[in-house]
Amino acid sequence: MMRPALSVIAVCGTLFMGVGTAPAFAAAKSGEATYYALSGTGACGKKINASTQLLVAVSAKWFTTANPNKDPICKKRLKVTYGKKSITVPVRDKCPSCSKTHFDLSKAAFKKLAGTSAGRIAIKWEFVT
Repeated sequence: MMRPALSVIAVCGTLFMGVGTAPAFAAAKSGEATYYALSGTGACGKKINASTQLLVAVSAKWFTTANPNKDPICKKRLKVTYGKKSITVPVRDKCPSCSKTHFDLSKAAFKKLAGTSAGRIAIKWEFVT
């Protein structure tokens, strides 16, 4: 899937603008979110409290190194949108049972989007730096 993108090109000091296409990976993806409330040391090596801190645990499939504390995914943040609400949270933990499009938000983060009675919500998501 491609979406229109504005292109600006300068040739010999003259600007030309036009509409082209941008790759689909630039758009937010669909997925789902649940929540958890554990505390301790997260998979990224930092102390966490998922009851009170805004953070996310991502699928183990996103981790690419033997030492998760040094994995590049731990430097990312996840932008999550549910309806008209949006939050951006740091990756701090691993969710062993999650698929690549299922994210386990901290209870505190989930509550910014929906009531905990919802349990599982359909979201739009994208990694940001």
